[in-house]
Amino acid sequence: MPTNKLAVAVSPHIREDVSIRKIMYSVLIALVPALIGSVFFFGPRALWLSLIGVASAVATEAGIQAIRKVPIEVSDGSAALTGLLVAFNLPPGVPLWMPIIGSFVGIALGKQVFGGLGRNILNPALVGRAFLMASWPVEMTTRWIVPKYGTLSGIDAVTSATPLGVFKSMNTILADPAASLIEIQKANTILGKLFDSWGNLFLGNVGGCLGETSALLLLIGGIFLLWKGYADWRIPVGYLVGLGVLSWAFWGRNGLFTGHPLFHLLSGGVILGAFFMATDMVTSPVTPRGRWIFGLGCGIFTFIIRKWGGYPEGVSYSILLMNIVTPLIDRYTKPKIFGEKKNKDKEQKER
Repeated sequence: MPTNKLAVAVSPHIREDVSIRKIMYSVLIALVPALIGSVFFFGPRALWLSLIGVASAVATEAGIQAIRKVPIEVSDGSAALTGLLVAFNLPPGVPLWMPIIGSFVGIALGKQVFGGLGRNILNPALVGRAFLMASWPVEMTTRWIVPKYGTLSGIDAVTSATPLGVFKSMNTILADPAASLIEIQKANTILGKLFDSWGNLFLGNVGGCLGETSALLLLIGGIFLLWKGYADWRIPVGYLVGLGVLSWAFWGRNGLFTGHPLFHLLSGGVILGAFFMATDMVTSPVTPRGRWIFGLGCGIFTFIIRKWGGYPEGVSYSILLMNIVTPLIDRYTKPKIFGEKKNKDKEQKER
């Protein structure tokens, strides 16, 4: 029997069959191409790390909900998504216990400590990754694996590193006044090969974290989420525009507007972060204007951290920083109520 669409009721008036469970499992499905790609490039170990991350997150959420004596709702897929994203942010060569700890911290400290799904202020998967980076920086920055089916444009000496790691190392040499002419020439040659390697960067045939290397496979999933309406296009577009413009304008070797934005957009976790973590419904703004600000802010912070920070990557910290200011963004970008008029005394009092 068809549902009565003309029933009169108090708002909100929902006319679409959308639930948390449906959204979460749709995001998991959108990440399947990248998961398959990680196994293709890095072998079965990628699958084991992903499964361990998912199982640990689900077990942690179920355990904490049992301790809190609230309904156990791990079947909604949110914990599984957190666990998979934690694994996707790990180098493929890390010990198998790291996704366990990362998922536990992400669920326990990034989600359940705030009261559970919908109440957390930070992206749980990024909380887990940030904890691992702070606690075991060597494992998180050195356990890279060379992809099975290719190298980075013939840069044989540095294929065990990530493109961003190589980029930062070569720029350090170029900025060193004591660097020899041979070292400078070698650094320029390697940078030139890096900038010409956009094909491998796009396909994912480079070193990097588990689920971030293939821009193509991530874009397939990201476009699926945009099509379904589970992610707002303003956030990823703002993110990519912010990082791309700044990289092009201020990160060139020959002055302003000589940078290589395509390299910076395709390397590291930009595509994964822009489409799958920055768009988290709980920790991102709710207003259209606020989402533009959020996306642009993520891009700006990523550029700042990559250019002047100690780590070559900056996606995770940039999203976490913008998560913190999301309530302020929502407050100052909320639309005015139709017909609302404020008197001067009330407006001054609010200020």
